[in-house]
Amino acid sequence: MTDYPYDLGHHSWPVSTSSPEAQTWFDRGLAWVYGFNHEEAVICFQRASAADPSLAMAYWGIAYATGPNYNMPWELFDKASQATALATARQATEAALALIEGASPLERALVEALPARFPQAELSDLGTMATWDRDFADAMLAVQLSFPDALDARAFAVEALMQLTPWEMWQPDSGAPADGSEAVQARALLETAFTKDQAAWSHPGLLHLYVHLMEMHLEPELALPQADRLRNLVPDAGHLVHMATHIDVQCGAYADVVHWNEQAIAADLKYYEREGAMNLYSGYRAHDYHFVIYGAMMAGQIQPALRAEEGLRQTLPEEMLRIESPPMADFYEAFLSFAPHILVRFGRWREASELTAPKDTALYASLTATTHYARALGLAALGEVTAARAAQEDFRQAHRALPEGRLLHNNTMADILAVGDAMLEGEILYREGAQAAAFDQLRLAVAREEALNFDEPWGWMQPVRHALGALLLEQGHLEEAAEVFRTDLGLTGGCRRAMMHPDNVWALTGLAECLERLGATDELGHIRQRLSYAQARADQTVKAACGCAGLGSAKL
Repeated sequence: MTDYPYDLGHHSWPVSTSSPEAQTWFDRGLAWVYGFNHEEAVICFQRASAADPSLAMAYWGIAYATGPNYNMPWELFDKASQATALATARQATEAALALIEGASPLERALVEALPARFPQAELSDLGTMATWDRDFADAMLAVQLSFPDALDARAFAVEALMQLTPWEMWQPDSGAPADGSEAVQARALLETAFTKDQAAWSHPGLLHLYVHLMEMHLEPELALPQADRLRNLVPDAGHLVHMATHIDVQCGAYADVVHWNEQAIAADLKYYEREGAMNLYSGYRAHDYHFVIYGAMMAGQIQPALRAEEGLRQTLPEEMLRIESPPMADFYEAFLSFAPHILVRFGRWREASELTAPKDTALYASLTATTHYARALGLAALGEVTAARAAQEDFRQAHRALPEGRLLHNNTMADILAVGDAMLEGEILYREGAQAAAFDQLRLAVAREEALNFDEPWGWMQPVRHALGALLLEQGHLEEAAEVFRTDLGLTGGCRRAMMHPDNVWALTGLAECLERLGATDELGHIRQRLSYAQARADQTVKAACGCAGLGSAKL
Protein backbone atom coordinates (compact mmCIF):
# COMPACT_ATOMS: atom_id res chain seq x y z
CA MET A 1 0.00 0.00 0.00
CA THR A 2 2.64 2.53 1.03
CA ASP A 3 5.17 1.75 -1.68
CA TYR A 4 2.90 2.77 -4.57
CA PRO A 5 5.11 5.40 -6.20
CA TYR A 6 2.54 7.72 -7.78
CA ASP A 7 1.08 10.91 -6.32
CA LEU A 8 -2.51 10.86 -7.61
CA GLY A 9 -3.82 13.84 -5.72
CA HIS A 10 -6.68 13.83 -3.22
CA HIS A 11 -9.83 12.92 -5.10
CA SER A 12 -11.77 10.17 -3.33
CA TRP A 13 -15.16 8.61 -3.81
CA PRO A 14 -16.08 6.58 -0.73
CA VAL A 15 -17.64 3.29 -1.80
CA SER A 16 -19.29 0.48 0.11
CA THR A 17 -16.34 -1.19 1.75
CA SER A 18 -15.04 -1.51 5.30
CA SER A 19 -11.51 -2.10 3.97
CA PRO A 20 -9.27 1.00 3.91
CA GLU A 21 -6.99 -0.88 1.53
CA ALA A 22 -9.83 -1.55 -0.92
CA GLN A 23 -10.90 2.10 -0.74
CA THR A 24 -7.37 3.30 -1.43
CA TRP A 25 -6.98 1.04 -4.44
CA PHE A 26 -10.42 2.03 -5.74
CA ASP A 27 -9.52 5.73 -5.52
CA ARG A 28 -6.26 5.07 -7.33
CA GLY A 29 -8.09 3.24 -10.08
CA LEU A 30 -10.55 6.09 -10.37
CA ALA A 31 -7.73 8.65 -10.67
CA TRP A 32 -6.17 6.64 -13.49
CA VAL A 33 -9.54 6.39 -15.25
CA TYR A 34 -9.80 10.16 -15.17
CA GLY A 35 -6.17 10.35 -16.35
CA PHE A 36 -6.83 7.93 -19.25
CA ASN A 37 -4.33 5.32 -18.07
CA HIS A 38 -6.90 2.57 -18.26
CA GLU A 39 -4.49 -0.34 -18.02
CA GLU A 40 -3.14 0.86 -14.67
CA ALA A 41 -6.69 1.62 -13.56
CA VAL A 42 -7.67 -2.02 -14.12
CA ILE A 43 -4.70 -3.16 -12.02
CA CYS A 44 -5.79 -0.88 -9.18
CA PHE A 45 -9.40 -2.04 -9.33
CA GLN A 46 -8.22 -5.65 -9.29
CA ARG A 47 -6.26 -4.91 -6.12
CA ALA A 48 -9.35 -3.31 -4.63
CA SER A 49 -11.31 -6.49 -5.34
CA ALA A 50 -8.54 -8.60 -3.80
CA ALA A 51 -8.67 -6.47 -0.65
CA ASP A 52 -12.47 -6.71 -0.50
CA PRO A 53 -13.92 -9.52 -2.68
CA SER A 54 -17.45 -8.32 -1.86
CA LEU A 55 -16.91 -4.83 -3.35
CA ALA A 56 -19.15 -4.54 -6.40
CA MET A 57 -17.60 -1.24 -7.43
CA ALA A 58 -14.19 -2.85 -7.85
CA TYR A 59 -15.64 -5.03 -10.61
CA TRP A 60 -17.56 -2.05 -11.97
CA GLY A 61 -14.19 -0.27 -12.30
CA ILE A 62 -12.60 -3.22 -14.10
CA ALA A 63 -15.45 -3.29 -16.61
CA TYR A 64 -15.51 0.48 -17.08
CA ALA A 65 -11.74 0.79 -17.60
CA THR A 66 -11.52 -2.24 -19.89
CA GLY A 67 -14.12 -1.05 -22.37
CA PRO A 68 -13.97 1.72 -24.97
CA ASN A 69 -13.14 5.29 -24.04
CA TYR A 70 -12.99 8.74 -25.61
CA ASN A 71 -9.57 8.11 -27.20
CA MET A 72 -10.16 4.43 -27.91
CA PRO A 73 -13.63 3.78 -29.36
CA TRP A 74 -14.53 0.26 -30.43
CA GLU A 75 -13.53 0.91 -34.05
CA LEU A 76 -9.88 1.48 -33.08
CA PHE A 77 -9.62 -1.93 -31.38
CA ASP A 78 -8.45 -4.70 -33.67
CA LYS A 79 -10.65 -7.81 -33.61
CA ALA A 80 -8.51 -9.70 -31.11
CA SER A 81 -8.40 -6.74 -28.74
CA GLN A 82 -12.15 -6.17 -29.13
CA ALA A 83 -12.84 -9.78 -28.23
CA THR A 84 -10.55 -9.74 -25.19
CA ALA A 85 -11.85 -6.42 -23.89
CA LEU A 86 -15.49 -7.33 -24.34
CA ALA A 87 -15.14 -10.74 -22.70
CA THR A 88 -13.24 -9.24 -19.75
CA ALA A 89 -15.70 -6.38 -19.32
CA ARG A 90 -18.72 -8.65 -19.52
CA GLN A 91 -17.23 -11.02 -16.94
CA ALA A 92 -16.55 -8.10 -14.60
CA THR A 93 -20.07 -6.78 -15.21
CA GLU A 94 -21.55 -10.09 -14.16
CA ALA A 95 -19.33 -10.19 -11.07
CA ALA A 96 -20.47 -6.69 -10.09
CA LEU A 97 -24.12 -7.60 -10.60
CA ALA A 98 -23.68 -10.64 -8.38
CA LEU A 99 -22.47 -8.40 -5.54
CA ILE A 100 -25.07 -5.68 -5.93
CA GLU A 101 -26.86 -6.36 -2.63
CA GLY A 102 -23.93 -4.81 -0.76
CA ALA A 103 -23.90 -1.66 -2.86
CA SER A 104 -25.26 1.80 -2.08
CA PRO A 105 -28.17 3.09 -4.22
CA LEU A 106 -25.80 5.12 -6.43
CA GLU A 107 -23.39 2.22 -6.81
CA ARG A 108 -26.28 -0.10 -7.61
CA ALA A 109 -27.48 2.27 -10.33
CA LEU A 110 -24.00 2.43 -11.88
CA VAL A 111 -23.60 -1.34 -11.84
CA GLU A 112 -27.04 -1.83 -13.37
CA ALA A 113 -26.06 0.53 -16.20
CA LEU A 114 -23.11 -1.65 -17.22
CA PRO A 115 -25.12 -4.25 -19.21
CA ALA A 116 -26.15 -1.49 -21.60
CA ARG A 117 -22.49 -1.04 -22.46
CA PHE A 118 -21.59 -4.73 -22.39
CA PRO A 119 -24.79 -6.64 -23.19
CA GLN A 120 -22.93 -9.80 -24.19
CA ALA A 121 -19.51 -11.38 -24.09
CA GLU A 122 -19.38 -12.08 -27.83
CA LEU A 123 -18.40 -9.59 -30.52
CA SER A 124 -20.91 -8.02 -32.84
CA ASP A 125 -20.54 -5.71 -35.83
CA LEU A 126 -19.45 -2.12 -35.23
CA GLY A 127 -22.91 -0.79 -36.06
CA THR A 128 -24.45 -2.86 -33.32
CA MET A 129 -21.69 -1.95 -30.87
CA ALA A 130 -22.37 1.73 -31.61
CA THR A 131 -25.91 1.19 -30.35
CA TRP A 132 -24.40 -0.11 -27.12
CA ASP A 133 -22.64 3.24 -26.72
CA ARG A 134 -25.97 5.05 -27.20
CA ASP A 135 -27.74 2.73 -24.76
CA PHE A 136 -25.00 3.28 -22.18
CA ALA A 137 -25.19 7.06 -22.59
CA ASP A 138 -28.94 6.91 -21.99
CA ALA A 139 -28.43 4.70 -18.93
CA MET A 140 -25.79 7.02 -17.50
CA LEU A 141 -28.00 10.07 -18.04
CA ALA A 142 -30.71 8.32 -16.06
CA VAL A 143 -28.24 7.67 -13.24
CA GLN A 144 -27.14 11.29 -13.27
CA LEU A 145 -30.73 12.52 -13.12
CA SER A 146 -31.41 10.26 -10.17
CA PHE A 147 -28.26 11.41 -8.33
CA PRO A 148 -27.71 15.02 -9.49
CA ASP A 149 -25.27 15.84 -6.68
CA ALA A 150 -22.94 12.92 -7.41
CA LEU A 151 -20.04 14.48 -9.31
CA ASP A 152 -18.50 11.16 -10.32
CA ALA A 153 -21.77 9.96 -11.83
CA ARG A 154 -21.96 13.27 -13.69
CA ALA A 155 -18.47 12.73 -15.07
CA PHE A 156 -19.34 9.23 -16.28
CA ALA A 157 -22.51 10.55 -17.93
CA VAL A 158 -20.61 13.31 -19.73
CA GLU A 159 -17.94 10.91 -20.95
CA ALA A 160 -20.63 8.55 -22.25
CA LEU A 161 -22.19 11.44 -24.18
CA MET A 162 -18.86 12.57 -25.61
CA GLN A 163 -17.95 9.05 -26.61
CA LEU A 164 -20.86 9.01 -29.06
CA THR A 165 -18.89 11.33 -31.37
CA PRO A 166 -15.29 11.35 -30.11
CA TRP A 167 -13.27 14.31 -31.39
CA GLU A 168 -16.31 15.53 -33.34
CA MET A 169 -18.13 17.67 -30.81
CA TRP A 170 -18.65 20.97 -32.69
CA GLN A 171 -18.79 21.96 -36.35
CA PRO A 172 -15.56 23.81 -37.14
CA ASP A 173 -17.16 26.63 -39.17
CA SER A 174 -20.51 27.38 -37.53
CA GLY A 175 -19.72 26.26 -34.01
CA ALA A 176 -22.98 24.29 -33.89
CA PRO A 177 -22.89 20.74 -32.51
CA ALA A 178 -21.47 18.24 -34.97
CA ASP A 179 -23.81 15.68 -36.51
CA GLY A 180 -24.95 13.29 -33.80
CA SER A 181 -23.04 15.19 -31.11
CA GLU A 182 -24.42 15.69 -27.62
CA ALA A 183 -22.04 18.61 -27.03
CA VAL A 184 -24.73 21.00 -25.80
CA GLN A 185 -26.02 18.58 -23.18
CA ALA A 186 -22.49 17.62 -22.12
CA ARG A 187 -21.57 21.28 -21.75
CA ALA A 188 -24.69 22.00 -19.69
CA LEU A 189 -23.93 19.12 -17.34
CA LEU A 190 -20.36 20.30 -16.83
CA GLU A 191 -21.04 24.00 -16.49
CA THR A 192 -23.90 23.39 -14.08
CA ALA A 193 -21.48 21.54 -11.83
CA PHE A 194 -18.86 24.30 -12.02
CA THR A 195 -21.51 26.92 -11.24
CA LYS A 196 -23.28 25.18 -8.38
CA ASP A 197 -20.67 23.00 -6.67
CA GLN A 198 -17.25 24.32 -5.70
CA ALA A 199 -16.06 20.71 -5.38
CA ALA A 200 -16.34 20.38 -9.16
CA TRP A 201 -13.27 22.63 -9.45
CA SER A 202 -11.23 19.91 -7.76
CA HIS A 203 -12.71 17.02 -9.73
CA PRO A 204 -10.16 15.69 -12.23
CA GLY A 205 -12.75 13.95 -14.40
CA LEU A 206 -15.01 16.96 -14.86
CA LEU A 207 -12.10 19.31 -15.51
CA HIS A 208 -10.49 16.92 -17.98
CA LEU A 209 -13.68 16.39 -19.95
CA TYR A 210 -14.43 20.12 -20.11
CA VAL A 211 -11.05 20.78 -21.73
CA HIS A 212 -11.72 18.06 -24.30
CA LEU A 213 -15.19 19.39 -24.98
CA MET A 214 -14.20 23.03 -25.38
CA GLU A 215 -10.95 22.61 -27.30
CA MET A 216 -13.09 22.07 -30.43
CA HIS A 217 -15.31 25.06 -29.67
CA LEU A 218 -14.95 28.36 -31.52
CA GLU A 219 -13.90 29.87 -28.18
CA PRO A 220 -11.57 27.29 -26.60
CA GLU A 221 -10.24 29.98 -24.28
CA LEU A 222 -13.45 29.62 -22.27
CA ALA A 223 -11.87 26.49 -20.76
CA LEU A 224 -8.74 28.26 -19.49
CA PRO A 225 -9.96 28.45 -15.85
CA GLN A 226 -10.63 24.71 -15.78
CA ALA A 227 -7.38 24.01 -17.61
CA ASP A 228 -5.40 26.04 -15.08
CA ARG A 229 -7.05 24.19 -12.19
CA LEU A 230 -6.14 20.84 -13.67
CA ARG A 231 -2.40 21.44 -14.14
CA ASN A 232 -1.23 20.41 -10.65
CA LEU A 233 -4.27 18.52 -9.42
CA VAL A 234 -3.01 14.95 -10.01
CA PRO A 235 0.77 15.35 -10.11
CA ASP A 236 1.81 11.91 -11.37
CA ALA A 237 -1.01 11.44 -13.89
CA GLY A 238 0.98 12.94 -16.73
CA HIS A 239 -1.95 13.16 -19.10
CA LEU A 240 -3.82 15.42 -16.69
CA VAL A 241 -0.74 17.61 -16.18
CA HIS A 242 -0.59 17.92 -19.97
CA MET A 243 -4.28 18.50 -20.70
CA ALA A 244 -4.33 22.27 -20.18
CA THR A 245 -2.00 22.65 -23.13
CA HIS A 246 -4.79 21.60 -25.49
CA ILE A 247 -6.13 25.09 -24.70
CA ASP A 248 -2.75 26.82 -24.34
CA VAL A 249 -1.70 25.92 -27.86
CA GLN A 250 -4.80 27.51 -29.33
CA CYS A 251 -4.26 30.67 -27.31
CA GLY A 252 -0.66 31.17 -28.44
CA ALA A 253 0.84 30.28 -25.05
CA TYR A 254 3.66 28.26 -26.60
CA ALA A 255 6.02 28.62 -23.64
CA ASP A 256 3.32 27.04 -21.45
CA VAL A 257 2.88 24.29 -24.03
CA VAL A 258 6.57 23.43 -23.76
CA HIS A 259 6.80 23.79 -19.98
CA TRP A 260 3.71 21.84 -18.99
CA ASN A 261 4.35 19.02 -21.40
CA GLU A 262 7.89 18.70 -20.09
CA GLN A 263 6.31 18.46 -16.61
CA ALA A 264 3.90 15.83 -17.93
CA ILE A 265 6.77 13.87 -19.49
CA ALA A 266 8.59 13.86 -16.15
CA ALA A 267 5.49 12.35 -14.54
CA ASP A 268 4.97 9.85 -17.33
CA LEU A 269 8.60 8.75 -17.21
CA LYS A 270 7.94 7.56 -13.64
CA TYR A 271 5.38 5.19 -15.08
CA TYR A 272 7.64 4.25 -18.01
CA GLU A 273 10.58 3.44 -15.74
CA ARG A 274 8.35 1.13 -13.68
CA GLU A 275 6.17 -0.42 -16.39
CA GLY A 276 8.17 -0.04 -19.62
CA ALA A 277 6.84 0.81 -23.07
CA MET A 278 4.70 -2.26 -23.81
CA ASN A 279 1.38 -0.60 -23.05
CA LEU A 280 -1.13 1.71 -24.67
CA TYR A 281 -0.28 4.48 -22.24
CA SER A 282 2.96 4.90 -24.19
CA GLY A 283 0.84 6.79 -26.68
CA TYR A 284 -0.01 9.41 -24.05
CA ARG A 285 3.66 9.90 -23.23
CA ALA A 286 4.41 10.22 -26.95
CA HIS A 287 1.58 12.74 -27.20
CA ASP A 288 3.34 14.91 -24.60
CA TYR A 289 6.58 14.80 -26.57
CA HIS A 290 4.58 15.70 -29.70
CA PHE A 291 3.19 18.75 -27.94
CA VAL A 292 6.65 19.88 -26.83
CA ILE A 293 7.92 19.65 -30.40
CA TYR A 294 4.95 21.48 -31.85
CA GLY A 295 4.95 24.22 -29.20
CA ALA A 296 8.70 24.69 -29.46
CA MET A 297 8.53 24.92 -33.24
CA MET A 298 5.81 27.56 -33.03
CA ALA A 299 7.89 29.50 -30.49
CA GLY A 300 11.09 29.34 -32.54
CA GLN A 301 12.80 27.12 -29.97
CA ILE A 302 14.82 24.35 -31.58
CA GLN A 303 16.47 23.00 -28.43
CA PRO A 304 13.30 21.79 -26.63
CA ALA A 305 12.11 20.30 -29.92
CA LEU A 306 15.33 18.34 -30.36
CA ARG A 307 15.26 17.11 -26.75
CA ALA A 308 11.69 15.92 -27.12
CA GLU A 309 12.43 14.16 -30.39
CA GLU A 310 15.30 12.32 -28.70
CA GLY A 311 12.97 11.34 -25.86
CA LEU A 312 10.52 9.88 -28.35
CA ARG A 313 13.22 7.73 -29.93
CA GLN A 314 14.41 6.49 -26.55
CA THR A 315 10.98 5.53 -25.23
CA LEU A 316 9.26 4.05 -28.30
CA PRO A 317 11.39 0.93 -28.84
CA GLU A 318 11.18 -1.18 -31.95
CA GLU A 319 10.00 -4.24 -30.06
CA MET A 320 6.94 -2.29 -28.94
CA LEU A 321 6.18 -1.17 -32.50
CA ARG A 322 6.34 -4.80 -33.64
CA ILE A 323 3.43 -5.81 -31.39
CA GLU A 324 0.65 -6.73 -33.83
CA SER A 325 -2.34 -6.81 -31.46
CA PRO A 326 -3.09 -4.10 -30.69
CA PRO A 327 -1.38 -2.72 -33.83
CA MET A 328 1.23 -0.59 -32.09
CA ALA A 329 3.04 0.56 -35.24
CA ASP A 330 -0.20 1.88 -36.70
CA PHE A 331 -0.87 3.77 -33.48
CA TYR A 332 2.57 5.10 -32.58
CA GLU A 333 5.20 4.86 -35.34
CA ALA A 334 4.18 8.24 -36.76
CA PHE A 335 5.49 9.94 -33.62
CA LEU A 336 8.97 9.01 -34.79
CA SER A 337 8.59 11.05 -37.99
CA PHE A 338 9.04 14.48 -36.38
CA ALA A 339 12.81 14.90 -36.66
CA PRO A 340 12.66 15.82 -40.38
CA HIS A 341 9.96 18.39 -39.63
CA ILE A 342 12.24 20.09 -37.08
CA LEU A 343 14.96 20.49 -39.70
CA VAL A 344 12.47 21.93 -42.16
CA ARG A 345 10.95 24.33 -39.64
CA PHE A 346 14.33 25.80 -38.71
CA GLY A 347 15.74 25.92 -42.25
CA ARG A 348 18.43 23.29 -41.66
CA TRP A 349 18.48 22.57 -45.38
CA ARG A 350 21.86 20.89 -45.70
CA GLU A 351 21.05 18.50 -42.85
CA ALA A 352 17.63 17.84 -44.33
CA SER A 353 19.09 17.15 -47.78
CA GLU A 354 21.43 14.53 -46.31
CA LEU A 355 18.82 12.53 -44.41
CA THR A 356 18.65 8.81 -45.09
CA ALA A 357 15.60 6.60 -44.78
CA PRO A 358 15.49 3.86 -42.12
CA LYS A 359 16.41 0.35 -43.18
CA ASP A 360 13.03 -1.13 -42.32
CA THR A 361 10.85 1.07 -44.48
CA ALA A 362 7.76 -1.07 -43.86
CA LEU A 363 7.84 -0.75 -40.08
CA TYR A 364 8.96 2.88 -40.16
CA ALA A 365 6.67 3.87 -43.01
CA SER A 366 5.81 7.36 -41.71
CA LEU A 367 9.42 8.19 -40.92
CA THR A 368 10.48 6.95 -44.37
CA ALA A 369 8.00 9.16 -46.20
CA THR A 370 8.72 12.22 -44.03
CA THR A 371 12.46 11.74 -44.48
CA HIS A 372 12.11 11.80 -48.27
CA TYR A 373 9.82 14.83 -48.02
CA ALA A 374 12.37 16.78 -45.97
CA ARG A 375 15.25 15.64 -48.15
CA ALA A 376 13.48 16.83 -51.31
CA LEU A 377 12.54 20.13 -49.69
CA GLY A 378 16.11 20.67 -48.51
CA LEU A 379 17.49 20.02 -51.98
CA ALA A 380 14.97 22.41 -53.50
CA ALA A 381 15.85 25.16 -51.00
CA LEU A 382 19.52 24.68 -51.84
CA GLY A 383 18.75 25.13 -55.54
CA GLU A 384 19.48 21.50 -56.43
CA VAL A 385 16.22 21.13 -58.31
CA THR A 386 17.00 18.04 -60.38
CA ALA A 387 18.00 16.12 -57.25
CA ALA A 388 14.90 17.49 -55.50
CA ARG A 389 12.67 16.04 -58.23
CA ALA A 390 14.29 12.62 -57.76
CA ALA A 391 13.81 12.81 -54.00
CA GLN A 392 10.21 13.90 -54.59
CA GLU A 393 9.57 10.67 -56.45
CA ASP A 394 11.03 8.73 -53.51
CA PHE A 395 8.62 10.61 -51.25
CA ARG A 396 5.63 9.86 -53.45
CA GLN A 397 6.47 6.16 -53.57
CA ALA A 398 6.79 6.09 -49.78
CA HIS A 399 3.53 8.04 -49.48
CA ARG A 400 1.72 5.48 -51.62
CA ALA A 401 3.22 2.66 -49.58
CA LEU A 402 1.86 3.90 -46.25
CA PRO A 403 -0.33 1.28 -44.54
CA GLU A 404 -3.98 2.28 -44.60
CA GLY A 405 -4.21 2.08 -40.82
CA ARG A 406 -1.11 4.13 -40.05
CA LEU A 407 -2.33 7.00 -37.87
CA LEU A 408 -1.20 10.13 -36.11
CA HIS A 409 -4.03 10.17 -33.60
CA ASN A 410 -7.12 11.43 -35.45
CA ASN A 411 -5.74 11.42 -39.01
CA THR A 412 -4.19 8.87 -41.30
CA MET A 413 -0.61 9.54 -42.26
CA ALA A 414 -1.69 9.27 -45.88
CA ASP A 415 -3.98 12.28 -45.43
CA ILE A 416 -1.40 14.22 -43.43
CA LEU A 417 1.34 13.68 -46.00
CA ALA A 418 -1.01 14.67 -48.81
CA VAL A 419 -0.48 18.16 -47.39
CA GLY A 420 3.26 17.64 -47.78
CA ASP A 421 2.84 16.39 -51.34
CA ALA A 422 1.23 19.66 -52.46
CA MET A 423 3.58 21.77 -50.36
CA LEU A 424 6.66 20.05 -51.78
CA GLU A 425 5.41 20.42 -55.35
CA GLY A 426 4.88 24.11 -54.72
CA GLU A 427 8.36 24.56 -53.29
CA ILE A 428 10.01 22.82 -56.24
CA LEU A 429 7.94 24.72 -58.80
CA TYR A 430 8.98 27.93 -57.08
CA ARG A 431 12.66 27.02 -57.50
CA GLU A 432 11.96 26.19 -61.14
CA GLY A 433 10.61 29.70 -61.68
CA ALA A 434 6.96 28.66 -62.15
CA GLN A 435 5.69 31.03 -59.47
CA ALA A 436 1.99 31.09 -60.33
CA ALA A 437 1.82 27.30 -60.38
CA ALA A 438 3.87 27.16 -57.18
CA PHE A 439 1.44 29.41 -55.34
CA ASP A 440 -1.49 27.34 -56.60
CA GLN A 441 0.10 24.23 -55.12
CA LEU A 442 0.77 25.95 -51.81
CA ARG A 443 -2.85 27.11 -51.67
CA LEU A 444 -3.90 23.51 -52.34
CA ALA A 445 -1.68 22.44 -49.44
CA VAL A 446 -3.43 24.99 -47.20
CA ALA A 447 -6.81 23.57 -48.23
CA ARG A 448 -5.67 20.02 -47.49
CA GLU A 449 -4.26 21.11 -44.15
CA GLU A 450 -7.59 22.68 -43.17
CA ALA A 451 -9.46 19.55 -44.28
CA LEU A 452 -7.68 17.31 -41.77
CA ASN A 453 -9.68 15.97 -38.87
CA PHE A 454 -9.51 18.06 -35.73
CA ASP A 455 -6.52 17.23 -33.59
CA GLU A 456 -4.23 18.79 -31.03
CA PRO A 457 -1.58 19.47 -32.04
CA TRP A 458 -2.70 19.83 -35.64
CA GLY A 459 -1.69 16.92 -37.85
CA TRP A 460 0.64 18.93 -40.12
CA MET A 461 3.62 20.19 -38.15
CA GLN A 462 4.41 23.48 -39.95
CA PRO A 463 1.55 25.75 -41.03
CA VAL A 464 1.57 25.90 -44.82
CA ARG A 465 0.57 29.56 -44.67
CA HIS A 466 4.04 30.34 -43.32
CA ALA A 467 5.63 29.13 -46.56
CA LEU A 468 2.93 30.63 -48.78
CA GLY A 469 3.16 34.01 -47.10
CA ALA A 470 6.97 34.02 -47.06
CA LEU A 471 7.24 33.31 -50.78
CA LEU A 472 4.48 35.76 -51.68
CA LEU A 473 6.38 38.37 -49.69
CA GLU A 474 9.62 37.48 -51.42
CA GLN A 475 7.96 38.10 -54.78
CA GLY A 476 6.51 41.43 -53.70
CA HIS A 477 2.87 40.36 -53.32
CA LEU A 478 2.70 42.31 -50.09
CA GLU A 479 -1.04 42.73 -49.60
CA GLU A 480 -1.78 39.05 -50.19
CA ALA A 481 1.13 37.95 -48.03
CA ALA A 482 -0.01 40.22 -45.20
CA GLU A 483 -3.50 38.73 -45.37
CA VAL A 484 -2.07 35.20 -45.27
CA PHE A 485 -0.13 36.06 -42.12
CA ARG A 486 -3.10 37.80 -40.48
CA THR A 487 -5.20 34.71 -41.12
CA ASP A 488 -2.59 32.45 -39.58
CA LEU A 489 -2.36 34.70 -36.52
CA GLY A 490 -6.15 34.69 -36.12
CA LEU A 491 -6.44 38.45 -36.66
CA THR A 492 -8.99 38.30 -39.48
CA GLY A 493 -10.73 34.93 -39.24
CA GLY A 494 -10.78 33.13 -42.55
CA CYS A 495 -9.70 29.72 -41.29
CA ARG A 496 -10.66 27.06 -38.76
CA ARG A 497 -10.16 28.17 -35.17
CA ALA A 498 -7.74 25.35 -34.46
CA MET A 499 -5.56 26.46 -37.38
CA MET A 500 -5.08 29.96 -36.01
CA HIS A 501 -1.71 30.37 -34.33
CA PRO A 502 -1.87 33.53 -32.22
CA ASP A 503 1.39 35.36 -31.60
CA ASN A 504 3.64 32.81 -33.31
CA VAL A 505 7.03 34.29 -34.09
CA TRP A 506 7.05 33.16 -37.72
CA ALA A 507 3.87 34.80 -38.94
CA LEU A 508 4.57 37.90 -36.82
CA THR A 509 7.96 38.21 -38.53
CA GLY A 510 6.38 37.93 -41.96
CA LEU A 511 3.54 40.33 -41.19
CA ALA A 512 5.90 42.95 -39.72
CA GLU A 513 8.00 42.85 -42.91
CA CYS A 514 4.91 43.24 -45.07
CA LEU A 515 3.59 46.17 -43.04
CA GLU A 516 6.94 47.92 -43.02
CA ARG A 517 7.22 47.68 -46.80
CA LEU A 518 3.60 48.79 -47.21
CA GLY A 519 4.09 51.75 -44.90
CA ALA A 520 1.23 50.62 -42.64
CA THR A 521 2.69 52.25 -39.57
CA ASP A 522 -0.35 52.08 -37.27
CA GLU A 523 -0.72 48.33 -37.48
CA LEU A 524 3.04 47.85 -37.59
CA GLY A 525 3.53 49.32 -34.11
CA HIS A 526 1.19 46.78 -32.55
CA ILE A 527 2.67 43.85 -34.48
CA ARG A 528 6.22 44.87 -33.63
CA GLN A 529 5.33 44.81 -29.96
CA ARG A 530 3.92 41.29 -30.21
CA LEU A 531 6.92 40.26 -32.32
CA SER A 532 9.34 41.61 -29.73
CA TYR A 533 7.73 39.42 -27.06
CA ALA A 534 7.82 36.35 -29.32
CA GLN A 535 11.44 36.92 -30.38
CA ALA A 536 12.51 37.19 -26.76
CA ARG A 537 11.35 33.61 -26.20
CA ALA A 538 12.90 32.14 -29.37
CA ASP A 539 16.29 30.48 -29.17
CA GLN A 540 16.94 31.08 -32.87
CA THR A 541 17.09 34.28 -34.90
CA VAL A 542 13.92 34.21 -36.97
CA LYS A 543 14.36 36.33 -40.11
CA ALA A 544 11.44 35.11 -42.20
CA ALA A 545 8.15 33.29 -41.81
CA CYS A 546 9.67 30.22 -43.44
CA GLY A 547 13.20 29.10 -44.04
CA CYS A 548 12.31 28.54 -47.69
CA ALA A 549 12.39 32.31 -48.28
CA GLY A 550 15.65 34.08 -48.99
CA LEU A 551 15.79 35.91 -45.68
CA GLY A 552 15.50 32.63 -43.83
CA SER A 553 18.22 30.89 -45.84
CA ALA A 554 21.22 32.91 -44.74
CA LYS A 555 22.66 29.95 -42.82
CA LEU A 556 22.63 26.75 -44.85
